Amino acid sequence: MTLAEFFQANGFNPLPHFVALLTAYLFALPIGWNRERAERSAGLRTFPLVAVASCGIVEAAEGLTVGHPEAMARIVEGIITGMGFIGGGAILRTKASVSGTATAASLWATGAMGMAVGLGSYDVALMICIVTVATFGLLSPLKHHIDEQPATED
Repeated sequence: MTLAEFFQANGFNPLPHFVALLTAYLFALPIGWNRERAERSAGLRTFPLVAVASCGIVEAAEGLTVGHPEAMARIVEGIITGMGFIGGGAILRTKASVSGTATAASLWATGAMGMAVGLGSYDVALMICIVTVATFGLLSPLKHHIDEQPATED
């Protein structure tokens, strides 16, 4: 028996998983690129890894959760909790300010994007990517403009 025959007989087909993981990776790149350019704590390496890990966990659990949607729901809940933990690490609080909330939120969105790809909802993942990138692209200049304005007394 050849190696290819062995894999085929045992249901080994990495191509769909490779496509899903690569898609999650590619969708996360523009978000990571934005955070890297803004010199944030998480950037070009972190975001694709978050997307790939979230996607991979969902993909790996698929065989165990077939016919048991509540089991997949628990997997998704665990990923969401983990993303909150990672995002919490990106938030820094000083006496006068809090920073990193946008990075934390984008990490959470990237985890959701990876889960969506893992669940086969490529359209949802693409929309999360577009909305996240657009939020940074369109609202960051507005935020900088607001931050430059002097504070007013009420």
